[in-house]
Amino acid sequence: MQENYVLTDNPLDLNKIRSTLIRLEETIIFGLIERAQFSHNPRIYERGAFEELTKLGFTGSWLEWFLKETETFHAKARRYTSPDEYPFTPIDALPKPIIPPLQYKPILYQNTVNVNPSILSFYTRSIVPRISRQATLALAASRRAQGITGDGEYEDDGNYGSAATIDVEVLQAISKRVHYGKFVSESKFQENPAAFIPHIQNPNPTALDKLITKPAVEKALLERLRKKARTYGQDLGPDGEPIIPKDGEGGPMKIDVEGVRELYESYIIPLTKEVEVDYLLQRLNGLTPEEIEELKNRPAKTK
Repeated sequence: MQENYVLTDNPLDLNKIRSTLIRLEETIIFGLIERAQFSHNPRIYERGAFEELTKLGFTGSWLEWFLKETETFHAKARRYTSPDEYPFTPIDALPKPIIPPLQYKPILYQNTVNVNPSILSFYTRSIVPRISRQATLALAASRRAQGITGDGEYEDDGNYGSAATIDVEVLQAISKRVHYGKFVSESKFQENPAAFIPHIQNPNPTALDKLITKPAVEKALLERLRKKARTYGQDLGPDGEPIIPKDGEGGPMKIDVEGVRELYESYIIPLTKEVEVDYLLQRLNGLTPEEIEELKNRPAKTK
């Protein structure tokens, strides 16, 4: 999902932000459905596991190499000059754009918040093993039927390129979704700076978290996500209707529905709120006392 910041009048409008976040839910779910068809393949997440990469002088994992190669191309196409794009590869290790960056209106305040290392860690360690569990078990059954037992029957189906390609797409979508918390924070800050400034000047992350947290919104998000995962995870017939087995029970799911919900509840939502709070804690950096006072005295916007 790429917001057109050249044409958008107000990218900080909360309705537009919510619309983008809802679309990203579908991008992430469909990506996870694609990833679920392959086994865990833990080797592609282990640094130094591929001698071929070591010979090239690359000491990271197969997935990290995939990310670097993909992001190298994307950097040349100026992807990471967009305010909602954050590479997993250190930016100073990527090439400069080969065409001039687009000139965007000021949207976000200058900040250093980037949580992609945490995203990469929880995705590879917690999400992939759960999402790929059905494919991993199916692989084990197939291997046992061939007389292969023990360690040789589990986890690795050899689809390193296919799995990593999907991983990159899912990671980029999760990164965009999480870092969109900055847009949420900036929008809420501009609505009522005086509510935030005291908790920024005397750093109080807990108070800032309370200002940005809407429990009812989070509850509705998780329920919507479960419904989407259940709907998209079904096999559909030629008429577009779910295929119902003869016993009348629900058909097999292409994805672990509760695993998708847990991804948001345990990882994406908490990490997004960390991004929002960390962004706010940097929101006054570089401002003069006079500029801060002007913000304090700015009347709150009516909704």
